[in-house]
Amino acid sequence: MPGSFSFLQEQDRITGLIQGKGMSMTVAIEPRVVPKVSVWNDPKIRAMFFQAALVIVLLFLAYEIVANTISNLQRLNKDFGFAFLKRTAGFDIIQTLVPYTSASNFGTALYVGFLNTVLISFLSIIAATIIGFVVGLMRLSKNWLASRIATLYIEIFRNVPLLLWIFVFYSAIRQPLPDARNALNLFDSFFLSKKGLMVPKPLFGDGSWIGMAAFVLAIVASIVIARWSKSRQEATGQTFPVFWASLALIIGLPLLGFAVAGFPLTWELPALKGFNFSGGLAVLPEFIALFLALSIYTATYIAEAVRAGVLSVSHGQTEAAHALGIGTSSTLRLVVVPQAMRVVIPPLASTYLSLTKNSSLAVAIGYPDLVATGGTVLNQTGKAIEIVSLWMLVYLSLSLLTSLLMNWFNSRMKLVER
Repeated sequence: MPGSFSFLQEQDRITGLIQGKGMSMTVAIEPRVVPKVSVWNDPKIRAMFFQAALVIVLLFLAYEIVANTISNLQRLNKDFGFAFLKRTAGFDIIQTLVPYTSASNFGTALYVGFLNTVLISFLSIIAATIIGFVVGLMRLSKNWLASRIATLYIEIFRNVPLLLWIFVFYSAIRQPLPDARNALNLFDSFFLSKKGLMVPKPLFGDGSWIGMAAFVLAIVASIVIARWSKSRQEATGQTFPVFWASLALIIGLPLLGFAVAGFPLTWELPALKGFNFSGGLAVLPEFIALFLALSIYTATYIAEAVRAGVLSVSHGQTEAAHALGIGTSSTLRLVVVPQAMRVVIPPLASTYLSLTKNSSLAVAIGYPDLVATGGTVLNQTGKAIEIVSLWMLVYLSLSLLTSLLMNWFNSRMKLVER
């Protein structure tokens, strides 16, 4: 079609000489036809245009948000900044993992709330993982009763909102318990009441670092033994009692370290004074209720992920293991679960992220996590933008750290091609 194509003129005319049966022929190759494409129809240019337009729109929206915020702050005669973190807090916190009093500043109060959030999230993740794996395997059990109990557990706890379970556990823990003066007593060392569970508090004296260093050394030695046992089993087929050896190291080495240091570890026992306890370590009812609710609720999702992972493993793997004389428990531990983990880990990471963020519901029952302490600071300072920004930054950092660790674990568990 005239005008639709342009011909690319070559500098030299290409000719070929074809010889055959005493004859020669010169073949002329016509110029290559290249279609002319408009700039808009070029996919690379069009993609760059849309990406640049999207960036411009996002920058404009960000500018409008910042400008509107500054305008509103000026109209309310407020400024933006974090200097308030150095001001005296003036309120107490019922659970602190670091030294804190009402004379501490707002920054320390937020740090205490952050540590409480990390504590409840970490312990709940461990408990939910254990419960979830057990329930997930129970649901696949050939035992009818065990399978139905697991199914009933999953369907009940998964289909009721987490906030309601927090209220249920909190009421079930606080209401039946007596007050502090009539607390349940065990060996004059453990007390259970509406104030919580009071347990002896360890006090570390001079030289305790030897026992702690021995504990860390025992953990490292257990990891080394586990890797050596795995390599040995792959090479020779012989097994090694890794669990009992690791347990002996983790218990024995720290005791030996404290013995060398002269047993500088002592215990502070709780004692009732007036209407409350003094000394010892208090495990709050709010902490127990939140821990149980987060662990039991989240375990239902982990159980379903485990069930899906186990079902993804071919039944022929189990039959082959049994044909080799491997027992049921060993087949599950050495053959099925390692292969199922490649399917379990991705949803497991999302479940851990959800649990960490769901811990912010602790404010409903007064557990002093980051949101609860931050809310108190917000009410006293009026720094809503700063406090919400800190909340977002903390939860974003925890989520990214969790994702990083789970992605690393996933890369270690994936199939290695040879």
